[in-house]
Amino acid sequence: MYLNTIKPAKGSKTPQRRVGRGIGSGFGKTCGRGHKGIKSRSGGGVKPGFEGGQQPLQRRLPKFGFSSRVGAVNEEVRLGALQRLDSTVIDLDVLKAANLVGARAKSAKIFLSGSISRKITVKGLRVSKGAKEAITSIGGQVEE
Repeated sequence: MYLNTIKPAKGSKTPQRRVGRGIGSGFGKTCGRGHKGIKSRSGGGVKPGFEGGQQPLQRRLPKFGFSSRVGAVNEEVRLGALQRLDSTVIDLDVLKAANLVGARAKSAKIFLSGSISRKITVKGLRVSKGAKEAITSIGGQVEE
């Protein structure tokens, strides 16, 4: 086998259609486009999804779904995770330094999951009702 003997499979390639070359070619005069109408004109055709004036499918179906961008900057922290921190005063900067929240976080909320056994002071963070009770029951403080 040589490169100059390689040919595509029979029937896989169709010859290019040469239009406007007289009656005998089969594509003379109207060049296979028929008579009149939008598809016979140059540049003619309809946009994808056009259904001839009928209400298109994407407008007949109901809208659904929503992605809030607020979730990208609000984080949640478990109460049990605060037990491992060295600091007694917990704020957003301490949580960022400990990688408990992302660097882009603008606010965080502590919720009751796990337990804590040492006094802590929470500053500038939102705290769930259960977590607040758990912190204050061992002598800690929540400052908002």
